Formats: sequence, C-alpha cells, structure tokens
Amino acid sequence: MSFSTLSDIPVRVTSDNAASERRVTPSWTIAELKNKLEPVTGIPPSSQQLMLRVPHAPQPIPITSHDEESTQIAAFPLQPYAELHVADSRPLAARPNFADTTGVEKYVMPEEEYDKLQDSVLAWKKRNKLGRFDPDKEEKERMELKRQYDEVDARKIALGARCRVGESDLDRRGTIRYVGEVNEIPNGGVWVGVETDEPTGRNDGSVQGKSYFKCEAKHGSFVRPDRI
Repeated sequence: MSFSTLSDIPVRVTSDNAASERRVTPSWTIAELKNKLEPVTGIPPSSQQLMLRVPHAPQPIPITSHDEESTQIAAFPLQPYAELHVADSRPLAARPNFADTTGVEKYVMPEEEYDKLQDSVLAWKKRNKLGRFDPDKEEKERMELKRQYDEVDARKIALGARCRVGESDLDRRGTIRYVGEVNEIPNGGVWVGVETDEPTGRNDGSVQGKSYFKCEAKHGSFVRPDRI
C-alpha cells in the first residue's frame, strides 16, 4: 500500500497468516482496497471478506457493497489504528498452507564442514573433552553402572520381590521381574522391570519388540532403581 496523501489512515491489517500496519486512503473503493490487500495477505480479492473492528463498536463492521467498484472506504467508520481483518472464503483445501514446511528444501551442512567450525557445539565439546571426547568416558560410565548396581543391592531389589513404584503413588504396587540394562532405552544404566498389579504400566515387559519379561499388556514398567 502506498503513503499517497496526508489523509491516509493507519490501520492494522490482520489475516490468518499475516499481521502488519498499513495506511489506507479513504477515497479508495472497496475493489481497490482488496487489490492492495492481496500482496499483504496472499488472499485473492474475490475470496476476501473484510471486517472492520473499531474501538467501542459492539460488533465488527463488514466492509462490503453490492457495487464494490464504486463504493469508497470513506463510507465506513474508518479510524486510526482500527483493525482491518481479511478472512479467506476459500475452502481449507484450496488455501495455501504457509505453516507446512515439509516441501521446503532445507540446507544441511556436510559433516566435514561442520567438523571444521570453531564456534560449534561440537568444537566446544572437543575443547572441554566432554561426552564422547572425554578420555575417561568409558571409566566414568563403568563407575556409574557400578553405583547403580550397588543401589540395587542396598535397596534389596531382587527378582520376585514385591515392591511399590514411586514415593507417594501408593496404589502402584507390583512384582520385580527384571533387573539390568535395557539397550532399547536411551541413556543406558540399570532398569528395574516391574509387573504391576493393576494396568498402570506402559507395556507387556517388552521394549521396541524385545521381551525382557512376560506380563499382560499395560502391566509392565521399566523404572530406575531409585523409583522402587
């Protein structure tokens, strides 16, 4: 939209996909206004439904006429910074989906280029010897695994033992059916497989198709030792 005359009125133009401040000239016809709104909202003039929302008005005011080619915007109570909402009358299937990015080609930096960067997360981990770059990573993981097994022993967690899961969930009781590592669950460590008395679990003792113990559906759970 142009800033053509001193009588231009600033309004806030909104639609389902856009919102911006523009200026309109009261001498424009409705047809002219719709043509100028198309590049702002992406809605063709023939599919635009204009509603003017002004302060203290109980209802939005439709901007329409049987002769939009000659009816001027001055015929409507246009006020500075009123909201001019542009609705799309097209069926949903006929409207462009600006939020759908599945068809947009995305740039992926080659690994060899990323490795050369000095200000990346990878470079920071290398400098600070964190994660897989920690020379003591395997030893630390071994010690953490030992600590978790020691906790299992200290809590007397054993196969066949009755248990309660959680500190305050008094109704979630069951029987311990598995103690050990579950490779299908991220972050490693020791897990305790519990067959719950009630269907408050998440599985049947299987994780990603691998069975660790047998129970009815929704009676199996895997939790950390400190939850037992």
